[in-house]
Amino acid sequence: MKNRRLFWRIVEQIEQAIEQGEYAVGSRLPPERELAEKFDVSRPTIREAIIALEVRERVEVKTGSGVYVVNQNSTDNVTQKINAFELTQARALVEGEIAALAANSITDEELAKLHHTLVMMEDKEYIEEADQMFHQIISQSTRNSALINVFDSLWALRSSSTAIVDDYNMVCSTDNRKTLAEHTAIYQALSKRDASQARNAMHEHFNRLINVLFDKLEAQALEEVRRKNNANRDLYSIDNIVKLRS
Repeated sequence: MKNRRLFWRIVEQIEQAIEQGEYAVGSRLPPERELAEKFDVSRPTIREAIIALEVRERVEVKTGSGVYVVNQNSTDNVTQKINAFELTQARALVEGEIAALAANSITDEELAKLHHTLVMMEDKEYIEEADQMFHQIISQSTRNSALINVFDSLWALRSSSTAIVDDYNMVCSTDNRKTLAEHTAIYQALSKRDASQARNAMHEHFNRLINVLFDKLEAQALEEVRRKNNANRDLYSIDNIVKLRS
């Protein structure tokens, strides 16, 4: 995750404005258009930021009314209890079915856009953006607003806590060729309009991510044990005791 998403910077600025009292608890945020002008970004970027703020329980979106600042201390921060394993498993289940549904509704134009993200990944240019675009195009091709909203919320959870961000950073630092191969398999299944194959390819993609998470965390744990053992070895070594006495 080398390239930080633009919407995340907007999230930080709005949170800072809330902390400084510019947007008081209970007040309504300015309309999407005004926020886009204020922060000099597109309206879709503002929408992504609002989704992230809602996941972080800084705002509440009331349909037909607007976006309101909430008292973060008045509710349990559920997102802090979500870990990267739970998020990845949830994404696998939801996006597996999204891929299966998309196989029957995706257009040739959307397939072309999907292929473009593979080219972006192959060129190692904007890898994170290409990854998001890939999954987003598939969700949007379902034509199901509920599933699209679920996808957007799950994606926003990637940035909802420091622990999840750190864990996903570890995953993103691994060999990009495997991710590209998995995305290609999903793309090929969608191109053939094969719902079952698309679902399975998406599941295999997330299954590897979960295994990578386990491998990385295991390596971290082993390194911590090694560090403590080395410290204890120095502490209790006879050579060290002799040096202290001399």
